[in-house]
Amino acid sequence: MSLYRADGIVLRTWRLGEADRIVVLLTPENGKVRAVAKGVRKTRSKFGGRLEPTSHVAVQLYAGRGDLDIVTQAETIDRFESLRLDVNRFADSSALLEVIDVVSPDREPDERRYRMLLGALRTLNERPTALVVPAFYLKLLAHEGLAPQLDACVRCDTRSPLVAIDVGEGGVLCDACRRGRPVSQPALSVLRAILGGGLSDALEVADPGVCGEVDAVVTSVAEYHLERRFRSRRVMGHA
Repeated sequence: MSLYRADGIVLRTWRLGEADRIVVLLTPENGKVRAVAKGVRKTRSKFGGRLEPTSHVAVQLYAGRGDLDIVTQAETIDRFESLRLDVNRFADSSALLEVIDVVSPDREPDERRYRMLLGALRTLNERPTALVVPAFYLKLLAHEGLAPQLDACVRCDTRSPLVAIDVGEGGVLCDACRRGRPVSQPALSVLRAILGGGLSDALEVADPGVCGEVDAVVTSVAEYHLERRFRSRRVMGHA
């Protein structure tokens, strides 16, 4: 067995036996790591409370021969306390963790993916807006090479007017080729801003109709490509 240290974000946990817990961490150098935290469910555990979903931690682990490492130390870098105290922020942070868990293979490092998640959690913790989650989904899809085409009709390549989006077709469609779901020009502008370097401005959009439309569009695109219905979004009625 070899000892190593890593910073990580706790994606999820579940019980193992009477006192232990399995912890799934996203780390920049080691990718997604699954590890056993022994005795953390005991009242005298020194670091059980530090290994909760959304926690940003510095850990020491033993790498074994199997799929599970062993957590030997854990120190809190940031608990993102506001995410735990507000039901809406908790739901949004759960949505971030869920999609990252789905797209991240075990043991395959991707520092960009890690930095994206850390930045999104910080934004949710400090200044949450309605578009943090859909913006994160869309940026993550782009990182994975799965972003929809938004600048021209995917069928005939015309650039206006673009009035619909079809996830199976791979992007937006003009009035002559339209199929799928309608998309408004304000929502399309926000989607383009997110992918085109205008993320900060996009996050300031507060119109409930536009935010809801963007959320629904992006969630449907993510669910199509990742072949999964995101429980955290459906439970809260976001899409």
